[in-house]
Amino acid sequence: MTRDDPVVLDLTGVVDKAALMDRCADTLALPDWFGRNWDALADCLTDLPEPVTLVVTGWQAYARTRPREWATAQEVFATAVEERPTRLSVLLSLGEHSDDPTKPLPQASDD
Repeated sequence: MTRDDPVVLDLTGVVDKAALMDRCADTLALPDWFGRNWDALADCLTDLPEPVTLVVTGWQAYARTRPREWATAQEVFATAVEERPTRLSVLLSLGEHSDDPTKPLPQASDD
């Protein structure tokens, strides 16, 4: 992996911390010792073997249903970036992904 090859962390369908940790472990190929907790995630993110640009998609539903967990996840990502700015970049995709193709996309208001 290089910064030229972004890694997509798709959180579509993630409903709790356990699922978030599993998705991070799978997507980033975290080591077997990864303890699936916030401290272990922080350690793994700062110890990535190569520079990574992580693009987080499908996070909106998780953020709405688990706002405290999402806030903690953002803090963990931000701290890891601050500690290793040349090794990790985290980008949040702002496009809302819907599992229901009939659900209309949110429209901006004129207010």
